[in-house]
Amino acid sequence: MNFVHSTSGRNNHAVVVTRVADMQWHAVEDNRTVGRGDSSRRPDGRIFISIDAWHGAVFDRIADAMLTDLPTPLYTVVDEADHDSRSAWERAGFAAARREWGYLVPTDPQLTGLGSVRPPSGVTIVPAGEAEEEPLRALDRIVRDEVEATVGWQTMPAEVLPRPAGTTVLDPSKYAVARHMDQYVGLVRVAPLTRQPRIGLIAVRADRHRRGIARALLAHALGALHRSGTASAWAEVNESNAAATALFESIGARRAAGTLELVRR
Repeated sequence: MNFVHSTSGRNNHAVVVTRVADMQWHAVEDNRTVGRGDSSRRPDGRIFISIDAWHGAVFDRIADAMLTDLPTPLYTVVDEADHDSRSAWERAGFAAARREWGYLVPTDPQLTGLGSVRPPSGVTIVPAGEAEEEPLRALDRIVRDEVEATVGWQTMPAEVLPRPAGTTVLDPSKYAVARHMDQYVGLVRVAPLTRQPRIGLIAVRADRHRRGIARALLAHALGALHRSGTASAWAEVNESNAAATALFESIGARRAAGTLELVRR
């Protein structure tokens, strides 16, 4: 690989930025590594990049090198409260594309008001780990196709995980599903992270919307976490997803963070 970009740095020392691997860049000044850049391709094909550098000038050198070597569009993610990082990326030509809210979600039914929520008539909840794999995968494909045909899957929060081509359900044991007769019609995925479980996805087939299925799935998932001794979970919601925002805020979820996705086209 070894594409080399050299320019003057601080104290008249040259900053040499080298592409040391297919998706990695190093910045070296006076024989010291002063910054790194990384890129990754998400399952939807988009390339996300990140830069770790102590000084703004080094950040700019690495950004210039990566932008020279990589095709556009390129994406990155920053904490909305990190104004310095956002400014650095804007210097490199990136602009805000979307905002994602992070919610701290209580699990106690006395706080969420979900203790009395039951699935609508004819619908049952299949607990995590008990769903049949093939119907689950089929539902996941239906949901993704419906999202892609409307707002686009790139607007959804993404778990960036290595996935075999065409595989979207990596671990079926993380999913609880809503079943109507012999069909799976909704799902919720909870990643049981040690520090704080993460509600990675909650979705219902388009032809079953507005029947209370999503609320029942959330009640089930949060109830299971509460019974296991977990006080809260984490969830991320696209700012434009009014239905999901209303659902989480109606159960007492507290907006605790904001993330910006930036793009350079």
